[in-house]
Amino acid sequence: MQHNATEVTAAGIARLAGVGRAAVSNWRRRHADFPKPVGGTETSPSFALTEVEAWLRDQGKLAEVPLRERVWQQLAGHPEGPVTALVHAGCLLLLIHDRPTDWLELSAGSDERLAALLPAALDQVIAPRFGPPRERAVTTPAGPELLTSAPLLRGAAELAAELGARQTYEFLLGRHLDANPRQYTLTPAGLATLMAELAGPARTALDPACGTGALLRAVAARPGQELFGQDGAPELAALSALRLALQGKAAVRTAAGDSLRADALPALRADVVLCHPPFNERNWGHDELAYDARWEYGFPARTESELAWVQHALAHLKDGGTAVVLMPPAAASRRSGRRIRADLLRRGALRAVIALPIGAAPPYNIPLHVWVLRRPEKAPAQPELLLVDTGASAGEGRAFDWAAVRGAVLDAWRPFERAGSAREEPGFSRSVPVIELLDDDVDLAPARHLPPAAAGGGSERLASVREDLGETLRLAAGLTPPEALHTPAVRWPLITVGELARGGALLLRTGGNSAPARARVLTDHDVLAGTAPSGSLPEGDEETVPVEAGDVVVPVLGGGSVARVIDADTAGAVLGRNLTLLRPDRAALDPWFLAGFLRGTANNRQASSYASTATRLDVRRLHLPRLPLEDQRRYGERFRALAEFEDALRRAGRLGEQLVRGMYDGLTDGTVAPD
Repeated sequence: MQHNATEVTAAGIARLAGVGRAAVSNWRRRHADFPKPVGGTETSPSFALTEVEAWLRDQGKLAEVPLRERVWQQLAGHPEGPVTALVHAGCLLLLIHDRPTDWLELSAGSDERLAALLPAALDQVIAPRFGPPRERAVTTPAGPELLTSAPLLRGAAELAAELGARQTYEFLLGRHLDANPRQYTLTPAGLATLMAELAGPARTALDPACGTGALLRAVAARPGQELFGQDGAPELAALSALRLALQGKAAVRTAAGDSLRADALPALRADVVLCHPPFNERNWGHDELAYDARWEYGFPARTESELAWVQHALAHLKDGGTAVVLMPPAAASRRSGRRIRADLLRRGALRAVIALPIGAAPPYNIPLHVWVLRRPEKAPAQPELLLVDTGASAGEGRAFDWAAVRGAVLDAWRPFERAGSAREEPGFSRSVPVIELLDDDVDLAPARHLPPAAAGGGSERLASVREDLGETLRLAAGLTPPEALHTPAVRWPLITVGELARGGALLLRTGGNSAPARARVLTDHDVLAGTAPSGSLPEGDEETVPVEAGDVVVPVLGGGSVARVIDADTAGAVLGRNLTLLRPDRAALDPWFLAGFLRGTANNRQASSYASTATRLDVRRLHLPRLPLEDQRRYGERFRALAEFEDALRRAGRLGEQLVRGMYDGLTDGTVAPD
């Protein structure tokens, strides 16, 4: 095999051909000429991409590998690993971004010529953007390394001509992060934007735990800007630097190393520090850093690594500079940290504690806090702390409106930032005099200091909920299905969804991994709960699947039998992950007939496969009866009526829960009388 051959797994082959992994396994068993494994393991073999591509094309299963997919497979199967491939691709894309004519001259000729000339050309863009070799995380790849990457580099350049250099790098990096979710702790784009806006404009900004650069990427650009980062993982420091350099014209300086133990920027004093530090680190350097000058507000306990990061951020601020740090909620109330919290309050360094909704960032099962800090220029005359709890402004799980959360937080923060005090909003925000917080616990959890909002919105709101519930129950009673009449079992001739798709009776599509900024995303949770599109996906230029009225959407995970017909209100949303869309030809298939038969329990059971703890539905294997369109519509009307009844029951359930919770809260906080 050639030294630069790219390998692809069975999952990659399935993605290339637009089929499930089970189909690839069948091809291997049924076709003697299917390419033989060239690597991997017995249970997870890998195949040569060129051989797979040729076989798929010969079989008529593939006209041409899409450019994005080819480049991604070259990156994912790179002999030196995807991270090295991302660095090489990022360096080349930076060259194309800064000096596009250089690439046109370099790319002419053989791979060997390209590898020999490219290092010198890369040096001309890497040195000005990232500084001297000893001070940067990105080093110029050598010729032999680049020879191995030559096919990837040519493919990335071709993709950049189509998408742009920055968008190409975002696509490749995003695919890598999605493919390795357990390897990286990511800061969601919505949270990064909120933290950057809380910090305000900056000419110099630092992230001492920069990861993939999400926080620094959110800092608003301005002339002469400098962005500094450090990360314990050298590969992340390099990827972050390339990502930031491709985004704008700011000078970028990133370094590899543990910021607490080996601060690479000890003399830096920045306008803004943004940080999403590692949580619950016991081995953060407690023993060797006992006399470090950064512990201006007290020496953190071994269990208080987050308070070490807070003081590291403050130590790198100019007087009056702002730090915004993501924190676990326990850091606001653990007794081991109360003395440091008290000193931060007394000296006016801690300005706000903002409780985020559950699901705002990993770990997704707890409501994280954002601390806003400022390096004091002088002690405030009457210091106050802004406490905000956004939990009530978000929906259930991870599907909440980031724009609404951001707007509410900034509406509370900006008046407080100007005046040092803010008006009270029960249940949401309050500026608390520091003296009230300096007790034995110094507990800064916002929920413990906010006056409760009126239960369920008050008695008037509860009356409205009760009225809505009554109307919904009457509607549900009217929609109750008529008595089921017994009829002898019918044996219809059946056809699979896969056969219908091949025959052109319906179009089959799957959800993607990215979406345009601010796009509405329909999630599997929305489909299961019957709610409006509520999700989000990482921003990217990957082709999306907008849903249309009359489409049928099916979740493929979880083993449930659910199919939803898209209505006019949902139309236009982007199809999310773990969803399959079926778009029927109305001249051949009725959407409600299609959705109704897809929901059959027995139908779902025979089309499901089981792997580890998850159940996955192969939508292509679901059956439908072969019926004339007129008969389909008869069944479709009945299925539509059942769906309306189901929607009414869901709404009644939600209103009932709201009324019960509001009554309990009202009775217990005194806003509702018992008689």
